[in-house]
Amino acid sequence: MDNKHQHPQPQPQLSLAKSSRQRCNEWIFRDVPSDITIDVNGGTFALHKFPLVSRSGRIRKLVAEHRDSDISRIELLNLPGGAETFELAAKFCYGINFEITSANVAQLCCVSDYLEMTEDFSKDNLGSRAEEYIDCIVCKNLEMCVEVLQQCESLLPLADELKIVSRCIDAVASKACAEQIASSFSRLEYSSSGRLHVNRHTKCEGDWWIEDLSVLRFDLYQRVMTAMKCRGVRPESIGASLMNYAQKELTKKSSLWNPTTQAKVDLVSVSSGHERQVVETIIGLLPVEKLAVPINFLFGLLRSAVMLDCTVACRLDLERRIASQLDIAALDDLLIPSFRHAGDTLFDVDTVHRILVNFAQQDDSEDEMDDASVFESDSPHSPSQTALLKVAKLVDNYLAEIAPDANLKLAKFMVIAETLPSHARTVHDGLYRAIDIYLKAHQNLSDSDKKRLCKMIDFQKLSQEAGAHAAQNERLPLQSIVQVLYFEQLRLRNALSCSYGDEEHKPVHQSWRISSGALSAAMSPRDNYASLRRENRELKLELARLRMRLNDLEKEHVCMKRDMVKSHSRKFMSSFSRKIGKLSFFGHSSSRGSSSPSKNSYRTDSKVIERTCASTD
Repeated sequence: MDNKHQHPQPQPQLSLAKSSRQRCNEWIFRDVPSDITIDVNGGTFALHKFPLVSRSGRIRKLVAEHRDSDISRIELLNLPGGAETFELAAKFCYGINFEITSANVAQLCCVSDYLEMTEDFSKDNLGSRAEEYIDCIVCKNLEMCVEVLQQCESLLPLADELKIVSRCIDAVASKACAEQIASSFSRLEYSSSGRLHVNRHTKCEGDWWIEDLSVLRFDLYQRVMTAMKCRGVRPESIGASLMNYAQKELTKKSSLWNPTTQAKVDLVSVSSGHERQVVETIIGLLPVEKLAVPINFLFGLLRSAVMLDCTVACRLDLERRIASQLDIAALDDLLIPSFRHAGDTLFDVDTVHRILVNFAQQDDSEDEMDDASVFESDSPHSPSQTALLKVAKLVDNYLAEIAPDANLKLAKFMVIAETLPSHARTVHDGLYRAIDIYLKAHQNLSDSDKKRLCKMIDFQKLSQEAGAHAAQNERLPLQSIVQVLYFEQLRLRNALSCSYGDEEHKPVHQSWRISSGALSAAMSPRDNYASLRRENRELKLELARLRMRLNDLEKEHVCMKRDMVKSHSRKFMSSFSRKIGKLSFFGHSSSRGSSSPSKNSYRTDSKVIERTCASTD
């Protein structure tokens, strides 16, 4: 009786031993008693030495070492694949046929290496059979490669040493790349001009492998993605695979993304290391190309990285990626919840500030790399300027959203507002709205703090509606209200001055002057200099024309007053004569289309008056 039966073992191990003996009795020689017992990970096999020794070099050595004592029991520790895999290896030693599949070939390769079932001990041994199956069958099929990789997860590092993992990974990368090339050829078509191009509206059918790879463990998945990137798989496909993998691996943590959650203190301690490793792995695999993954996915990764306390390098990498395409972000993306102590702000303002700093620095670096001809360019509508205007509007909306937070300090609010350059905002309505909300939510601010806050607003850039609201806003400091009233008065004066003068050319020139000022504010300081010089010359010419026009108006005003005095009595008599002329049945009346009577009609009406007076006498 063996030692395992003398000491009681857990029930599952006993049942495993019984089941293995029962299966073994079905295919071993029943008429020949067993002369050796093999213990494998809780399983017991009563076998014969000769079939095992003829195929396995390891068992042959163990039997040879104990030839004098006539060994009858061998324990194989840490055998890859366990009792089930050893049973298949024993069947092979007995010459019993079984099917090698993608579900067991990795285990067979590892157990054949462990038992030394190689060509050195027997021709067409188990090791060569399994290797041949991997090379000829598995590596030709992507799904089978993925299944073998799944089986290798419990066989590491031996499966890696036998190059099972590397061969399957290379096969997967090659297959995915070939599928994409074939799919690209299928989308080729001729345009109306006869040119051959890729129809991007047609759905790409070469990415069907994305769902298959999502079942892999993150370390093997990382190696597969790295191989695909080296093979030249499209960045969009890599990004789609990363999104699908993250969705499957991190869905159980999605409830913690809710910014309204109350248990913020122990989030990092509760979260396991698996999710952290997955997030860090995905961040490291992100393609370097812009727009390879949607920006909302990047923000989702950033929220997870903050929540799971990932490494600083991962978070900084994400922030730089987000900053490079911040102009397409939405307000909800920026609202990153704060996962710190309870006294902190509701949203993570520091992270958003770092993103904005990266965006501003990137904008400056891109400007420095531009050609020198940009200095002489008259067009302010470069892509960087368009992005700057969009980000400025986004920041103003973000400030308005975080302003009601009672824990938001004035310094943090101001540093977010001042991150972008002054020429980023052509209109300050959004900034004024955010500051007004902050003043309303923080009524205990001192007068000096209110003045510091309102200095960020350029009241000259407020719209008419915002200026009217600011002029009556009691929350603003008195100095700011005076500035608003002053600029409103200037605006009214300019509007009145536009009502005089040439009705055709003056409004056109005035509207150009206003629009050019807005465009000048939207330029970068480098492009703004040339535009300001042009505008300065135009304004000087306009001022000279206004002075000349003012002198002409003064002269006309003097002449009009003199003419009004002289023609007062004449106008009275002429109007009286026109009324009498309308009643007469003869003579010439005044012209209908003229506002004043002609000389002929005036003479005729005078004669009529004289005749009427004579007849009356």
